[in-house]
Amino acid sequence: MPVAFKILVVDDEPDLEPLVLQRMRRRIRSGQYSFVFAHNGVEALEVLRQEEDIDMVISDINMPQMDGLTLLEQIPKVDPNVRSIIISAYGDMKNIRTAMNRGAFDFVTKPLDFDDLQITIDRTLAHLVEWRDALSSRDRLVSLENELNVASKIQQSILPTEFPLENDFAAFASMEPAKEVGGDFYDVIYLGQERVGVAIADVSDKGVPAALFMMSSRTLLKGSAIGKYEPGEVLKEVNDLLCEGNEAMMFVTLLYAVYDRTTGKLTYANGGHCTPYVRRADGSIIALPLTGGMALGILDGQDYHQDTFDLLPGDTVFLYSDGVSEAMNREGEEFGLERMAQVLAENTTEDPRAVNEAMFEAVRAFAGDTPQSDDITCLTLCRREKA
Repeated sequence: MPVAFKILVVDDEPDLEPLVLQRMRRRIRSGQYSFVFAHNGVEALEVLRQEEDIDMVISDINMPQMDGLTLLEQIPKVDPNVRSIIISAYGDMKNIRTAMNRGAFDFVTKPLDFDDLQITIDRTLAHLVEWRDALSSRDRLVSLENELNVASKIQQSILPTEFPLENDFAAFASMEPAKEVGGDFYDVIYLGQERVGVAIADVSDKGVPAALFMMSSRTLLKGSAIGKYEPGEVLKEVNDLLCEGNEAMMFVTLLYAVYDRTTGKLTYANGGHCTPYVRRADGSIIALPLTGGMALGILDGQDYHQDTFDLLPGDTVFLYSDGVSEAMNREGEEFGLERMAQVLAENTTEDPRAVNEAMFEAVRAFAGDTPQSDDITCLTLCRREKA
């Protein structure tokens, strides 16, 4: 039987311990998790020193004696391979940013949504497993190909695997990484019952640095998205945060959109990413206007304009990375936007997974045996006819 992951929960609220044990009882009984508890940072460090098999720390920020942000600074001194999740107030970007700078892998907000906490724990543990595999094989990393394989695993471990499938809308995203990892990522973020944020991005450079920069970009995006309403404001904040301390001069193209389920309105801002497309219910294809924003992480203080588009029942939004449009065949010809639009027009389903799969199949058929040179990423959102 596999050994359970041991999780240390640090919070001064006495009611949290029985609540966690009750809500996580199935995972505990099945041997997937075991929990230990501490009431402040001082107690947490003592537990970490005494129990060397702690895998993850989930910590509140505001606690007596030693707060969660100070604890984050101390954890690597005890065990640098422990992963941390911080519990933050809703929209508290200042503390979230500080937590990420001090090594937090992810965060959840109060009041705790245990479904969201479960997803965050699973994603963090998946990343931890991949990271440990990378550490165990680092002495065998004698070539760039091996390093890029590690980066690909790190990248895949944090991408969402569950997507909304409702009567009125559905979304799905998928990525097929290249051997040379470019750092694509996507996300679907619930912003209350009626609003959903979707994002697709492509980080510059390749390898482990790109994968790590991708992780930071995705976390900052999530934090900004739950604290701000407008996509343009979200991109502006993420850009300013990425520009701080970006000595490697990396950047990321990023498109972020908010879909309103009640009105069908799609509001989006584009930071240097590919043109989004809409397939109307009648099969016609529309390229949405670009909003003029530059890639993020290059120059701080930039404003990001946004635009809106009214989705009608049966309409589908298709977001993609340049690994789709720039995929090449043996003759050096690119797949191109016209072929992409044709695939969209021919697939009038309201199933976003089917749209993605059709696009991947078309790109593979076009490229044939030509080696893939870039990540291929698609994110599809359908406004469906209500049942």
